[in-house]
Amino acid sequence: MDMHNQQIEKANQEVNKLKEQVSNHEWNLQYHVMPQANWMNDPNGFSYYKGEYHLFYQHHPYDSKWGPMHWGHVKSKDLVRWEHLPIALAPSEDYDKDGCFSGSAIEKDGKLYLMYTGNVWIEGKLDEDLKQVQAIAVSEDGIHFEKIKENPVISEVPGGDINIFHFRDPKVWKHEGSYYCVLGSKTKSNTGQVLLYRSSNLIDWEFVSVMAKGKGNFGFMWECPDLFELEGKEVLVMSPQGVKPEGNDYHNLHQAGYVIGELNYQTGIFQYGPYYTLDHGFDFYAPQTMVDDKGRRILIAWMDMWESDMPTQEFGYSGAMTIPRIVSLKNSRLYMLPVPELAELREEETYYSDVKINGEQSFEGVYGDCLELNMEINVKEATTFGLKLRKDAATKQETILSFDKLDGLVTLDRTKAGVGPGGVRKAAISLDEIITLHIFIDKSSVEIFINEGERVMSARIYPTKEAQGITFFSDRLITITSLSKWNLKKAIK
Repeated sequence: MDMHNQQIEKANQEVNKLKEQVSNHEWNLQYHVMPQANWMNDPNGFSYYKGEYHLFYQHHPYDSKWGPMHWGHVKSKDLVRWEHLPIALAPSEDYDKDGCFSGSAIEKDGKLYLMYTGNVWIEGKLDEDLKQVQAIAVSEDGIHFEKIKENPVISEVPGGDINIFHFRDPKVWKHEGSYYCVLGSKTKSNTGQVLLYRSSNLIDWEFVSVMAKGKGNFGFMWECPDLFELEGKEVLVMSPQGVKPEGNDYHNLHQAGYVIGELNYQTGIFQYGPYYTLDHGFDFYAPQTMVDDKGRRILIAWMDMWESDMPTQEFGYSGAMTIPRIVSLKNSRLYMLPVPELAELREEETYYSDVKINGEQSFEGVYGDCLELNMEINVKEATTFGLKLRKDAATKQETILSFDKLDGLVTLDRTKAGVGPGGVRKAAISLDEIITLHIFIDKSSVEIFINEGERVMSARIYPTKEAQGITFFSDRLITITSLSKWNLKKAIK
């Protein structure tokens, strides 16, 4: 057995020791992708191959804290029921001995190619003395991967105003017969930027350009870039580090957002408009997209945040993915909605229509810790209204979603959500007479889709098992024109 397969075998054995304990823990999510044990961060290699969705992720199989990165791996036929597979990549070579960092996947000649960043720490300052290169691993079955002998396929940072240490997260795609990839980068003076490369065969790469560069409050490093076409426009999704808070925006440690524009494939220059946040909650980073056989652009992100308190770590696991979301372009903005396949998890519908609320009220059958809510509200004369989720009167736990019509703001408040990080996040929202809410609650998460995906807010929360109440509140009369609640079945073994 070669060194790579030895390392994978060893890592799988380590995960197996804890997976049963983790699967029975009260905060273990029921229908979100999580590691079977230990650490998870960025989604990687999100792709559709031989009739199945494949999702890889940054994984440290030896600890519930970040460490030498491997690639964990799950696959699904329907984006709902995911099967855990053996670890796909492990550090094993001189060029990736300290980590197989983030990257992407593409099919070529019936094989699945992973393109990833090999990381090596050099003695000295952790954030400066490192060597990052780009490498390829190939599989004929989508499960077992072999690192190619030509690695690293991009071994040096290009000349010019490009930081020589930070050079990572390749996202690869095909356009008019050539392969392209974008790489996260920064300038020598710490301004975030994205590099563009081109190849005819995925092995021999040429540097095309600094495709896009930040101006103003746009961070010191752009991680996990992803360029794709939607409705005739190019969209660049990325995760800028170091953006400073402005008003209600940018209060997470790092951001995840997008710009819309046009890429000139000849010059490699991307002309783009304003930067927008993708998810206005607490826990959303490193989103990656893919196109499936139905032509849908689907996005998954890491549903946690760097340097955030993660209470599950003491129980042997940390990190999760968002539910898969369909991305569309409307009104020159990206909208995100949950994939409709998730409806397959529904059971025991509770339904109400034309219910009037003035004050605070709960409904029989509308409670729980693993559920879906879908509702339409006529807000009429109300100026403030909303919901309290995962509520427990005895311990005063609650996660509050509230709308302020006068200020045009939606607020997600997890100050009393249980253990773990608290905090408040706010976002501007158009509040007409009718608003729609689509909410997914899992054992330690909540994802909220407002006005058909105009705004999305995601958060990890860690309440007690008893916190299952849901109440609605309003300062003046509102009408819930329709309210559906379903319990959701466990989807991931």
